[in-house]
Amino acid sequence: MKTGGGGIRFSFHLRIFHYGENSVPTSLNSLRRLFWLTLPAAALLTSCVTPEVATPESTLLPGDPTAPSQVTPSEAMTLAEQYTRHPWRPFARNILHGKDSARIPVETPDVSYRPVSGRTGWWVPGQINHGIPYKWGGFDDLDSFDRAVAKGRPAGDVASPAKRQANNAAVSADGVGVDCSGFVSRCLKLPRVHDSAELPSICDPIDPRDLRPGDLLVIPNRHASIVAGWAKPDQSWVYLYETGGQPDWKPDLKASPLDKLLALGFQPLRYRGMAREALPSGKQLLTRSVLAKAILIPNPTIGDP
Repeated sequence: MKTGGGGIRFSFHLRIFHYGENSVPTSLNSLRRLFWLTLPAAALLTSCVTPEVATPESTLLPGDPTAPSQVTPSEAMTLAEQYTRHPWRPFARNILHGKDSARIPVETPDVSYRPVSGRTGWWVPGQINHGIPYKWGGFDDLDSFDRAVAKGRPAGDVASPAKRQANNAAVSADGVGVDCSGFVSRCLKLPRVHDSAELPSICDPIDPRDLRPGDLLVIPNRHASIVAGWAKPDQSWVYLYETGGQPDWKPDLKASPLDKLLALGFQPLRYRGMAREALPSGKQLLTRSVLAKAILIPNPTIGDP
């Protein structure tokens, strides 16, 4: 059995009688007898075949049609994983530790970025790196990021107290990448970036124990992340994707205690355009191989400085 975009296609093998060159049935009655011999076997095989892969989207309730976008939980998780694993090759010209063309300070998170305190950079010029770098105010898609890197533009721009104070005035038009809310906005397929202050306006608050893949954990005006499921059966730990948080300046899948995230001020939200199950199944959308790579963060912080 195989599945295709238009539905389910069953394939099976029947043992068909082989007639030698000199014994091909020549009468219509012989052909009819052959048909009626094989038909019961085909019917039996067809009745025993079941689909190998379910299509969970077929059982989802659609999101609010007035929301800025429509997205399913599996689509959101796929996008999050793509931003986390995207391969790219930077070069020395993509490094900037100084001011851009508009005189805005930029610090790319490459390996030469070594602040006195805080997290160091991670991407290596001349090598294949994985994951879109954090960039203050960034909202690039994967294609626009690759094109900009190929043109030599700065790859990423880390957050800092000075940038947070300056807010949008500290956004470099030269740098490329995504920040926490730009990353979440991309995962929700939003047509434009919604920052952490604006995301609650297109979401509904939910009970923390009702968190499902595709839901958000947001601190307004501070940080945003997207939930990927429960990390423990007792719902004490949660999987989430975020960028800007520890340990690296890039998107990662992480697992943290829910109570500590709530104590930091994270609000559980459900995007109104997110399709959802009528009754939660608790099914993991991510594969075991992906979940095995989750970074354990037992003492989470709010994210970027």
